[in-house]
Amino acid sequence: MKIDVIGDVHGCMDELHDLFSKLGYQYKNEVFIHPAGRIPVFVGDLTDRGPNSIAVIRLVYQMVTENLAKYVPGNHCNKLYRFFLGRNVQQTHGLETTVAEFQALDKKEQQRIRYKFTKLYENAPLYLEIPEVNAVVCHAGIKEEFIGRTDKKVKTFVLYGDITGGFDEKGMPIRRDWAKHYKGKKWIIYGHTPVLEPRIVNHTANIDTGCVFGNKLTAYRLPEHKTVSVPSKQPLNEEKFRTFD
Repeated sequence: MKIDVIGDVHGCMDELHDLFSKLGYQYKNEVFIHPAGRIPVFVGDLTDRGPNSIAVIRLVYQMVTENLAKYVPGNHCNKLYRFFLGRNVQQTHGLETTVAEFQALDKKEQQRIRYKFTKLYENAPLYLEIPEVNAVVCHAGIKEEFIGRTDKKVKTFVLYGDITGGFDEKGMPIRRDWAKHYKGKKWIIYGHTPVLEPRIVNHTANIDTGCVFGNKLTAYRLPEHKTVSVPSKQPLNEEKFRTFD
């Protein structure tokens, strides 16, 4: 089994097309298929902030439904899911862009999109263990001792990272550097925290290279352990990226 883990897309549909093309996928019948049978795995945060969130939902839903791709949810996915359920969620931090796109659709198309995303989210595993390539794919990371569990503590970690509950001077959540202390043998491929370059440390790889913030969209290929990126078409916002000691 060979997979291509796709970093946080955040509605950047053009860049996703570019990445699939660079990875050797062919566009046919409104989905991307690799001639060698490679499987893309999305690390979540498909929507919000970027220009084409609805188009990304349509594509990923279709590919997952046809068993051409796999998907695990991110924190933005969780929030959009709760919005579609009618929960009272704040339309901030990018959700407002997806909601605006959604509300511009006619009522029938709104029903289709709500159905597709809700089904996609409800059928997704919290994280994906792929023993064929000795890897776990998840949105914000996972500790070794959490693998195999799906309780509330693990769900919070997988969606939001190793949060402290505090915020820095920019108003960003303070997160512990769990990857620095990871000692597991399984590779953890994840996103969530924007970095200018893929961060590979201790059998972990953060591939959220901040496409929606103007940097690039990245895939991590397994079992080759190679990264492939395409440049973003969005304006650069350097303050959104995290640096590590």
